[in-house]
Amino acid sequence: MDLALERTRVLQRDAEWAAAASEGHDLERVLSFWTDDAVLLAPGLAAMVGKDALRQYVQGSMEIPGFRITWRSTDVTFSPDGNLAYMFGRNAVTVNTPNGTPNTTEGRAVTIWRREVDGEWRCAVDIWNAESAS
Repeated sequence: MDLALERTRVLQRDAEWAAAASEGHDLERVLSFWTDDAVLLAPGLAAMVGKDALRQYVQGSMEIPGFRITWRSTDVTFSPDGNLAYMFGRNAVTVNTPNGTPNTTEGRAVTIWRREVDGEWRCAVDIWNAESAS
């Protein structure tokens, strides 16, 4: 297995996912980047497991006034067999305050990706938190 090629592939998939999420219009496209059994650990919320829970979360996020998420991942590390990868990332989540002013929270993230039976990389674990204000 060519890990340099796989590194490029998984980073490209993540960038495509970030673009789709940032656009915030195509729910099914955003969901397609997660595995069917994915676990999402968002700040301050209970764990969300599986596509139905993720669909509800993403749909709800898209309905928040001013909602926008962006991120960029780096530092890909592979499992010995090359079928799992984890990445660190930086993100920014924007929502409108009650008076309509955009408020952005910057954060950091870890994602774990799995190569699925169709050969495509999909995110199996997605966790992030806000950066410290200090």
